[in-house]
Amino acid sequence: MYRRNIHNRLTDALSDSPVVLLNGARQVGKSTLAQQIVRKEKGSYFTMDDATLLAAATSDPPGFISSLDGFTVIDEVQKVPGLFPAIKMAVDGNRQPGRFLLTGSANVLLLPQLSESLAGWMEIISLWPFSRGELLNRQEGFIDRLFSSSIITGGNFESGALDISSVILAGGYPEALERNEGERRQAWFNSYITTILQRDVRDLANIEGLTDMPRLMALLAARTGSLLNISELSRSSGIPHTTLRRYLSLLQTTFLLQLIPAWSTNLSKRLVKSQKVHLVDCGLAAHLMGLTDAEQLRNSTQFGHLFESFIVTELFKQSGWNKTPVSMFHFRASGGAEVDIVLEDAKGRLTGIEVKASANVAGKHFKGLHKLAEMKGNKFHRGVVIYLGKAVVPFGRNMHAIPATSMWGITDESGLNSPKTLELL
Repeated sequence: MYRRNIHNRLTDALSDSPVVLLNGARQVGKSTLAQQIVRKEKGSYFTMDDATLLAAATSDPPGFISSLDGFTVIDEVQKVPGLFPAIKMAVDGNRQPGRFLLTGSANVLLLPQLSESLAGWMEIISLWPFSRGELLNRQEGFIDRLFSSSIITGGNFESGALDISSVILAGGYPEALERNEGERRQAWFNSYITTILQRDVRDLANIEGLTDMPRLMALLAARTGSLLNISELSRSSGIPHTTLRRYLSLLQTTFLLQLIPAWSTNLSKRLVKSQKVHLVDCGLAAHLMGLTDAEQLRNSTQFGHLFESFIVTELFKQSGWNKTPVSMFHFRASGGAEVDIVLEDAKGRLTGIEVKASANVAGKHFKGLHKLAEMKGNKFHRGVVIYLGKAVVPFGRNMHAIPATSMWGITDESGLNSPKTLELL
């Protein structure tokens, strides 16, 4: 069994928060992690997937919560929205830390009936599919290193041994990883999509045209790593604009889709510029594109987009346990310069990341990063091009090409291979 890197943050939250919600897609390991903690704490575990418990909690939420004693885990809590005000009432009367650990397969922050009532009384932690570091039993610290005064320049990045195509195809869902590449893994992805649409989406909304959703997901997969064009997507899918926006919201709520806003010096402009589309698991995205083996993926025109989505989702995962809180954007200037990923920390410092599915990098690949540095001035911290090569290569002041495998190849805690550092130029 793999250890989840979010584990320490979760136990820290329970040590000083009355209620913690572990949020994430189905089949990413929320229940397994919650059960590990409840066994250690000798608490009680209830799942709303159980029809009898679901009926009891739905019929009388305050009565159900008042009957609980000690540390309690409530799994799939989004199925009973009435439990949230009942839990809030209980903790208002007793704010003892670690009373409730909730898990949910729907992003409650995107549920209109709940989002306004959650502020201030519950800590929310996201669990994603496995990160590459978790599968290698490593605690990645890549985001912290990006915002430090130095970057790793030496060590074993495994570049020669790693087949990034196979990593992308496998994705990060635990059960998909247990299956061999090919028909059995494809069968799991098919079942997973059907389950999400038949259970979670129907629970969240009464959708008449549910048959549109698999086709929409396939269209979105083909656009992963690209700008979202609602008009073009509406024409391609035959789904009206208003319905399409509702579907996109549901796919975000069920953790299948991530939309990355555009960065701008004007905060209000971030809401009106085009967002970038990323499916939250590159294995699922490849499956929806019909890509089933590594050679096929490497020769596909979609390889670059899937590689970018892979890097984006790895950064989202690592942000859950790195000490540097960041917001993620993309950047596109009117003159055509662009940066695939922009990370902004709490101090307003920016690190720009361009992703290249190539073993070679040239100066031209830093064009968008130089434009971003020009606009942000002294708040621009660093620009990097993540690529498929083997070495960290400087390309000027605060600009470097960095192997993708350095994102998980060395951790601050392990000291593997005694990594060297390069101070900012």
